[in-house]
Amino acid sequence: MSEEQLLEYDDLVVLEQRLDQLIHTVETLASENEVLRAQQAVLTAERAGLVEKTETARARVEAMIARLKSMETR
Repeated sequence: MSEEQLLEYDDLVVLEQRLDQLIHTVETLASENEVLRAQQAVLTAERAGLVEKTETARARVEAMIARLKSMETR
């Protein structure tokens, strides 16, 4: 094998290693992305529940205030 062929072979080996690293990085990011999407879904559902509880509490407080005001006017 000539020196030029050895250099080309070395370049191919380096390229192959870099591609392997890139593939690994893409797979890792895809996995992390899947986990983050699942976490986001959980947090979105939790937030919706909290918003609903907040609205229920607000309605109850407003009803109590209205009752208190009506008691004041009697």
